[in-house]
Amino acid sequence: MRGHPLAFAQCCGRFLAGEPAPDAESLMRSRYTAFVRGDEAYLRDTWHASTRPADVRAGDGTRWLGLEVRDHRVIDTGHAEVEFVARYRGAGGKGGRLHERSRFVREGGRWFYVDGDHR
Repeated sequence: MRGHPLAFAQCCGRFLAGEPAPDAESLMRSRYTAFVRGDEAYLRDTWHASTRPADVRAGDGTRWLGLEVRDHRVIDTGHAEVEFVARYRGAGGKGGRLHERSRFVREGGRWFYVDGDHR
Protein backbone atom coordinates (compact mmCIF):
# COMPACT_ATOMS: atom_id res chain seq x y z
CA MET A 1 0.00 0.00 0.00
CA ARG A 2 1.65 3.18 -1.17
CA GLY A 3 2.17 5.62 1.70
CA HIS A 4 0.76 3.23 4.33
CA PRO A 5 3.14 0.33 4.88
CA LEU A 6 1.77 -2.61 6.79
CA ALA A 7 3.46 -4.03 9.85
CA PHE A 8 5.75 -6.99 9.12
CA ALA A 9 3.35 -9.51 10.71
CA GLN A 10 0.39 -8.22 8.67
CA CYS A 11 2.26 -8.08 5.37
CA CYS A 12 4.93 -10.69 4.85
CA GLY A 13 5.87 -12.09 8.24
CA ARG A 14 3.05 -14.62 8.25
CA PHE A 15 4.15 -15.96 4.85
CA LEU A 16 7.79 -16.22 5.90
CA ALA A 17 6.50 -18.11 8.97
CA GLY A 18 4.81 -20.72 6.74
CA GLU A 19 1.32 -19.45 5.85
CA PRO A 20 0.76 -19.88 2.08
CA ALA A 21 0.62 -16.62 0.16
CA PRO A 22 -2.91 -16.13 -1.23
CA ASP A 23 -1.73 -14.81 -4.60
CA ALA A 24 1.37 -14.21 -6.70
CA GLU A 25 1.68 -10.56 -5.68
CA SER A 26 1.76 -11.49 -1.99
CA LEU A 27 4.40 -14.11 -2.73
CA MET A 28 6.44 -11.53 -4.68
CA ARG A 29 6.32 -9.10 -1.78
CA SER A 30 7.30 -11.81 0.71
CA ARG A 31 10.20 -12.93 -1.52
CA TYR A 32 11.45 -9.33 -1.66
CA THR A 33 11.29 -9.26 2.15
CA ALA A 34 13.22 -12.54 2.25
CA PHE A 35 15.96 -10.97 0.10
CA VAL A 36 16.08 -7.96 2.46
CA ARG A 37 16.31 -10.25 5.51
CA GLY A 38 18.69 -12.78 3.93
CA ASP A 39 16.19 -15.64 4.34
CA GLU A 40 17.65 -18.09 1.82
CA ALA A 41 15.51 -21.00 3.04
CA TYR A 42 12.31 -19.11 2.21
CA LEU A 43 13.64 -18.10 -1.20
CA ARG A 44 14.55 -21.72 -1.94
CA ASP A 45 11.19 -23.05 -0.70
CA THR A 46 9.19 -20.57 -2.82
CA TRP A 47 11.23 -21.06 -6.03
CA HIS A 48 9.69 -23.65 -8.35
CA ALA A 49 11.81 -26.83 -8.48
CA SER A 50 11.94 -26.74 -12.30
CA THR A 51 13.93 -23.47 -12.34
CA ARG A 52 15.46 -23.25 -8.86
CA PRO A 53 19.25 -22.86 -8.90
CA ALA A 54 21.31 -25.35 -6.92
CA ASP A 55 22.59 -22.55 -4.69
CA VAL A 56 20.11 -19.85 -3.64
CA ARG A 57 21.90 -16.80 -2.21
CA ALA A 58 20.30 -13.72 -0.69
CA GLY A 59 23.24 -11.89 0.83
CA ASP A 60 25.87 -10.57 -1.54
CA GLY A 61 26.29 -7.15 0.05
CA THR A 62 23.26 -5.71 -1.73
CA ARG A 63 21.13 -3.34 0.33
CA TRP A 64 17.52 -3.38 -0.86
CA LEU A 65 15.89 0.05 -0.69
CA GLY A 66 12.32 -0.39 -1.87
CA LEU A 67 9.82 -2.35 -3.90
CA GLU A 68 7.19 -1.03 -6.29
CA VAL A 69 4.72 -3.55 -7.68
CA ARG A 70 3.54 -2.16 -11.02
CA ASP A 71 1.22 -4.91 -12.20
CA HIS A 72 -0.30 -8.19 -11.02
CA ARG A 73 -1.89 -10.15 -13.84
CA VAL A 74 -3.83 -13.35 -13.14
CA ILE A 75 -3.61 -15.62 -16.19
CA ASP A 76 -5.72 -18.46 -14.77
CA THR A 77 -6.18 -20.17 -11.40
CA GLY A 78 -2.69 -21.63 -11.51
CA HIS A 79 -0.62 -18.97 -13.30
CA ALA A 80 0.08 -15.28 -12.73
CA GLU A 81 2.61 -12.58 -13.53
CA VAL A 82 3.88 -9.71 -11.40
CA GLU A 83 5.81 -6.73 -12.73
CA PHE A 84 7.95 -4.94 -10.15
CA VAL A 85 10.84 -2.55 -9.70
CA ALA A 86 13.17 -3.12 -6.76
CA ARG A 87 15.71 -0.43 -5.90
CA TYR A 88 19.04 -1.38 -4.36
CA ARG A 89 22.54 -0.24 -3.48
CA GLY A 90 25.31 -2.68 -4.32
CA ALA A 91 28.27 -3.63 -2.15
CA GLY A 92 30.38 -0.95 -3.87
CA GLY A 93 27.81 1.75 -3.07
CA LYS A 94 26.40 2.08 -6.57
CA GLY A 95 22.61 2.25 -6.78
CA GLY A 96 20.46 0.40 -9.26
CA ARG A 97 17.04 -0.94 -10.14
CA LEU A 98 15.84 -4.44 -10.90
CA HIS A 99 12.81 -4.25 -13.20
CA GLU A 100 11.26 -7.64 -13.88
CA ARG A 101 8.06 -9.29 -15.05
CA SER A 102 8.00 -12.49 -12.99
CA ARG A 103 6.04 -15.65 -13.70
CA PHE A 104 4.41 -17.67 -10.94
CA VAL A 105 2.66 -21.03 -10.79
CA ARG A 106 0.29 -22.42 -8.16
CA GLU A 107 0.71 -26.07 -7.19
CA GLY A 108 -0.71 -27.90 -4.20
CA GLY A 109 -2.32 -24.72 -2.90
CA ARG A 110 0.97 -22.79 -2.89
CA TRP A 111 2.39 -20.17 -5.24
CA PHE A 112 5.96 -20.51 -6.55
CA TYR A 113 8.26 -18.14 -8.41
CA VAL A 114 9.21 -19.67 -11.78
CA ASP A 115 11.28 -17.08 -13.65
CA GLY A 116 11.17 -13.58 -15.04
CA ASP A 117 12.12 -11.26 -17.84
CA HIS A 118 14.28 -8.28 -16.93
CA ARG A 119 13.31 -4.99 -18.49
